[in-house]
Amino acid sequence: MPKVIKNFMPLCLLVSIPISNLIYCLLNNANRGTHSLVTDLDQGIPFIKLFILPYLMWYFFIFGTLAYFCLKDKKTYYRTLLSINLGLLVAYGIYFFFQTDVPRPDLIGNDFLTRMISFVYNNDQPYNAFPSIHVMTSFIMIKAINKYPAKNYLNVTFVYITAILIILATQFIKQHVILDLFSAIVLGGLVFDLVFYVNMEGVRAWLKEPYLWLMMKKRSEI
Repeated sequence: MPKVIKNFMPLCLLVSIPISNLIYCLLNNANRGTHSLVTDLDQGIPFIKLFILPYLMWYFFIFGTLAYFCLKDKKTYYRTLLSINLGLLVAYGIYFFFQTDVPRPDLIGNDFLTRMISFVYNNDQPYNAFPSIHVMTSFIMIKAINKYPAKNYLNVTFVYITAILIILATQFIKQHVILDLFSAIVLGGLVFDLVFYVNMEGVRAWLKEPYLWLMMKKRSEI
């Protein structure tokens, strides 16, 4: 019980993701005009309904992995969550100034997979695509598990396979184009490296005593 209470407040920070999703909803329209990033390569990618399963798995994967980090290693948890939120804010800024439109195929049939894809299409307009949030956050999880001190074959394999399937799913169910994928990987890698390599102790010290921090830094360089 004490461990549960100890982790409750840090886990509450996960609500920052659905809260920021309100911005996503406000921007998910064509009011500011749209651009097409479709290439010939995109048109050659087949539509595979089965990939709706890993696509929807994203919700459980992101929150489940973050919760796992929270329980096992707070440093990895906080920095991964911060990376995701920073990445989301940058993505929202891009959506505001450079909105794209992803063409979707006509859905044929009434089977379970088709209904699931129809549900996604009906509840998520074909905008807010460049970069892909599904890809960005999944790639951040790959980066995070590599930094996790207690990584092992099992947790690394799970994160890699799940993340890669989700990334591929964005293409095979025609939610994103290839440029959405690559831009998301670049963005996810940049924000993650920024958060993980910055000296957080130094930042906190500078915020409290900027002059003292600078003096200590100069002395260490002598």
